[in-house]
Amino acid sequence: MTTETVLPEGGVPLVIPPRGRTAALLTLTFGTFVVGTGEFAIMGMLPEFAASLGLSDADAGHAITAYALGVVIGAPLITILGARLSRRELLLSLLLLFCFGNFLSIAMPSPGLVEIARFITGLPHGALFGISALVAASMVERKRRGWAVGRVLSGIAISTLVGAPFSTFAADHFGWRIAYLIIGLFGFMTFLGVWRYIPADRPNRSNSPLREVSAIGNTQVLLTLLTAAVGFGGMFAIYTYLTSVLQNVTLVPEWEIMLFMIVWGLGMLTGANAGAWLVDRNLDIAAILALSGSALAMLVFPVVLHSTAGLMLDVFLVPTFVNGLGPALQTRLMDFAGDAQTLAASLNHSAFNIANALGASLGSVLLANHYGYGALGIGGALLSVGGLLVYLLAVVLLKKSGQTETRSSLS
Repeated sequence: MTTETVLPEGGVPLVIPPRGRTAALLTLTFGTFVVGTGEFAIMGMLPEFAASLGLSDADAGHAITAYALGVVIGAPLITILGARLSRRELLLSLLLLFCFGNFLSIAMPSPGLVEIARFITGLPHGALFGISALVAASMVERKRRGWAVGRVLSGIAISTLVGAPFSTFAADHFGWRIAYLIIGLFGFMTFLGVWRYIPADRPNRSNSPLREVSAIGNTQVLLTLLTAAVGFGGMFAIYTYLTSVLQNVTLVPEWEIMLFMIVWGLGMLTGANAGAWLVDRNLDIAAILALSGSALAMLVFPVVLHSTAGLMLDVFLVPTFVNGLGPALQTRLMDFAGDAQTLAASLNHSAFNIANALGASLGSVLLANHYGYGALGIGGALLSVGGLLVYLLAVVLLKKSGQTETRSSLS
């Protein structure tokens, strides 16, 4: 399979997939959907998972931590080790590892071994998302990068809307091992799709792990990653404890909790697409609007806790604003990463998981010190403001340096 390129008006080589761009983008979107489902599924099927292994919910949560640890470690490690592979070769290898981890999870008989399997499954997570975004961007002209990245990453939002509830249903009726079997099979379907529809780019056999690591030291790259690690945290401060809020404060019936989760997923999907649209018009405005809007939406959270309608609206707005940040940061990393395109894109998802841990930990501290569920919104807003300040610092430093973004070739 060969890769065709053309030179659009901007002069950056444009990759032409052999069987059409639509099929290639759909394959990548399906891949992020499957991997996102693999991450979020356990949150909905935790009670069945815990019961089958004879664990408490708290102890069963170690499997979630193990997966997140795999993401944080795997994104830079795998990307550095695979520096000399082409993006297509690396995608195929990562998908095989993802499938292996899910099938291994099914076979493990004890909680400790299951946690090891979940750690292995998390290893390819960040690199899969990052490389998928880069491949998508390489197939469109520069002015449409935000659209392409947003479309592929919208698979993550769809996984919270469709994949996670479906996994919960499968676990409740057939067991959690069957749910992971289905996710693993879908992962193999993605592997076949990448094999057929993703163009074979030319590997850089002269690249080296040291070159990837040294190129990541750009101040703008580091500040962009820090923006992600802090700015996304507020969303998880609220999402982690949303079910508890609905049960203990808002007092909604059990069936309505699922409705709130669907609204949250719709917000994530809306944010991914709206953020991508805005990135193609003004990247800085997209990021600043996402962070400032999310801070305001989180400040409203304690005010609407006792209003079902008000809380539902806020549950839509919080992920809409926060997830709108994703395409902006992913695209900004492409501008400044230079020779470390793959590593930077992968580290963005490590930063996202650091934000997950940071937000959940902050929420735990606030609740443990009896500040109440309303404090989750205040703490989350502070994280959004922190991310905004880091991003503004990056913009100011860039203007003072008199530099413009590095127009990296993405082919």
